[in-house]
Amino acid sequence: MRAFAYARAATPSDAIGADGRLIAGGTNLLDLMKLEIETPDRLIDVNHIGLDEIAPDGDGNGDGLRIGAMVRNADLAADDRVRRDWPLLSRALLAGASGQIRNRATTGGNLMQRTRCPYFYDLAAACNKRDPGTGCDALAGRNRNHAILGASDHCIATYPGDMAVALAALDAVVEIEGAAGTRRVPVAAFHRLPGDTPQRDTVLEPGELIRAVTLPAPTGGRQVYRKVRDRRSYAFALVSVAADVTVADGAITRAALALGGVAHRPWRDPDADALLVGRAPDGAAFAAVADAILRGARGHGDNDFKIPLARRTLIAALAEATGTDVRTAA
Repeated sequence: MRAFAYARAATPSDAIGADGRLIAGGTNLLDLMKLEIETPDRLIDVNHIGLDEIAPDGDGNGDGLRIGAMVRNADLAADDRVRRDWPLLSRALLAGASGQIRNRATTGGNLMQRTRCPYFYDLAAACNKRDPGTGCDALAGRNRNHAILGASDHCIATYPGDMAVALAALDAVVEIEGAAGTRRVPVAAFHRLPGDTPQRDTVLEPGELIRAVTLPAPTGGRQVYRKVRDRRSYAFALVSVAADVTVADGAITRAALALGGVAHRPWRDPDADALLVGRAPDGAAFAAVADAILRGARGHGDNDFKIPLARRTLIAALAEATGTDVRTAA
């Protein structure tokens, strides 16, 4: 690890526009620094700036929830309100990391974690995300864990997190503050697709700070998080599905779906969600929405299997969320 200067921020204002890289739990950044993938000259410790509360939010009526950027993942997963009204979020957090990691990782830091593409971590490999313009060895390499949606000829890495997939399905919003003021970005739009600038993971601008994530009022639907991975114990997702579905009088009245492990960001397709509304929860409906979400999906050799896997996982998640037996529909 290269030498770096250290400073401690006491308030959010100290962190906004600070000359240095912000660090909270450090569960990803420190690994990247040890490997010299990231070499910041200065770290700004934001563990003492507050922003560590979970509080009602909803224009004064308390229907939603405001989660401070410094709330630890363990505290968020265990919060009674989250477990009762947004269980999808709690389940995703518990599926995402060990207890030790959850005790350190923060809400804001979780959103900012970087890809676990092995070529990104290998300084001898060509990687446009790590070193723009050098190429992407994953395209013709071992790409079993890589993207099938939203990728480009410059990068086929995936976003590795679980929490953001759940937040995207729950229509959560990221509250960001910078020198120009405060802005709000849906979690589903917070991470960028690679295009020709894969080195930019998110829409966060230099000097900006994540202050909070806000959840809208609970929908009352049934929430499911299904994660497929190589091993049961805290591996990154090959495919994950977050689903929030409401059924009334034998028909689906609302559906919100997000996929993880398949793209540069949690994959949302509201147009596909809308295909379920008004339909009976059955295999035909689930297959139709799976086809719509995966239209344009493309494998790169080793990861071709992800397309049928994503389809089966999505159908299984919808079946669980609606209590439907579709064993013959996948």
